[in-house]
Amino acid sequence: MKNGFLVFAGPLCLAAMLAVSGCASDLGGGTYSRAEARRMMTVQYGVVEAVRPVQLEGTKSPLGAGAGAVVGGVAGSGVGGGRGEIVGATVGAVAGGLAGAALEEAVTRKPGVEVTVRLENGRVIAVVQEDQGEGFRVGERVRVVNDGGTTRVAR
Repeated sequence: MKNGFLVFAGPLCLAAMLAVSGCASDLGGGTYSRAEARRMMTVQYGVVEAVRPVQLEGTKSPLGAGAGAVVGGVAGSGVGGGRGEIVGATVGAVAGGLAGAALEEAVTRKPGVEVTVRLENGRVIAVVQEDQGEGFRVGERVRVVNDGGTTRVAR
């Protein structure tokens, strides 16, 4: 029974983590949250001074650790008998939780871009956002959109 559950639970937990990673919000210049709709935003213009690739870390939600702990606990419970099952389940749950958290972070990690812009007023700012293939180039004129909390660079 335990092994049958593991065969079922393992892929199910992995599918759940991948589904949630697909729900992670985009952080690119062309993506807006529902809360940002119909909100006044300030627009400034400037020229790109530098562009460099960066890495946006992945999400670290309880889902990855929880799914990993369930799978690890079930797998570990098959070790030994009696108290050995309890110890195996506990060690398996801890190890599975750590592995699940690491897997979630790795799966949801995204490439980003840091765009340094000299605004028309002379101020220099840098904005980090998800790289969605915009291909910003040094010397290019861009728009910087800000709502007081979120800033993005766009064409």
